[in-house]
Amino acid sequence: MHTMTQPVTPVESDDAEPASGWARAVLTFDVDAHAAAQGSWRFGYEQLSQGSFRGELTMVQLEGLRLFGERTNLAVRQRGQLGDSVYGFAMSVQAPSPVFFHGQKVAPDAIMCGRGNQIDVVTPVNHAMIAIVVERSLLNPLWELMYHKPLAGWLEHQLVLEASSAAADMLRQRHLQALQQSLALAQQYPDASALNQLRDDILIEWIEALPPSVDISDLDTLERRKRMVDKACELMLAHPDEPLSILQVCSRVGASRRKLNYCFQDVLGTSPTQYLRALRLNGVRRGLKNASASDTVQDVAARWGFWHLGQFSLDYKKHFFELPSETLARAWRR
Repeated sequence: MHTMTQPVTPVESDDAEPASGWARAVLTFDVDAHAAAQGSWRFGYEQLSQGSFRGELTMVQLEGLRLFGERTNLAVRQRGQLGDSVYGFAMSVQAPSPVFFHGQKVAPDAIMCGRGNQIDVVTPVNHAMIAIVVERSLLNPLWELMYHKPLAGWLEHQLVLEASSAAADMLRQRHLQALQQSLALAQQYPDASALNQLRDDILIEWIEALPPSVDISDLDTLERRKRMVDKACELMLAHPDEPLSILQVCSRVGASRRKLNYCFQDVLGTSPTQYLRALRLNGVRRGLKNASASDTVQDVAARWGFWHLGQFSLDYKKHFFELPSETLARAWRR
């Protein structure tokens, strides 16, 4: 089993991810590096709060299942895919402010779950999360064995399900123990049966923490609200050098400013104006990190509709705790 501990440079492609089991602990200082370190999972992160990013990832890939732990010091939105044939189950370990999962506000002891073809979660400052991602081929027979019926249809959606406080506390404890045990076992190159037993035990813990019944009657309303927000975000980024005003966005999505603001607060926990500003600043930062030798800060900023360089530099430093010229200089040194 391939193991890596605290690499300075995160994995950026599937080529570095073995087909068999592996274990990895990664410390990151950039949202894009944090996303890339997750290997075959395709994620993009947007930094929503101010500060210098710091993230920690712990991942153990077993046969048919990945154990996962994440800690981030800033508010972020993460979107992407885990895979079409997998299901994810996640829970906050530490969440001082609300978490939003596919337009649903997540209570402290709730489980976020669903098919891995589309993931969208907003996490607050100083957030810690645990999760498993399991192949259908492993989950389905276990589910049938436990419940004597096929895999629940609601797992095809992205849902927030309430767990009891006792079940949530036990799950957190068991998952973190399993994560550490798996890392230790992986480093000892053990017989696969020990890891498979650990895998089965923690998967059962997650399944048993789910509520006995699931009500999805309000799912259509939640999904419509999220589609409106997603459409607004697409419009905001359609022409970044000439961003639409919020009133123009409202007109094109067919909503009043009040309704759009309400939907953004419900889905992302922020206002359209604040979110658009954060997206544009993140866009500039990525442009600076990938700038050519002839690019200037002003060139990259203008591509994202920032025309007043002095004010832009102040806003950028306030958001990322460094000047745009410092980001560009670091990119040139690579």
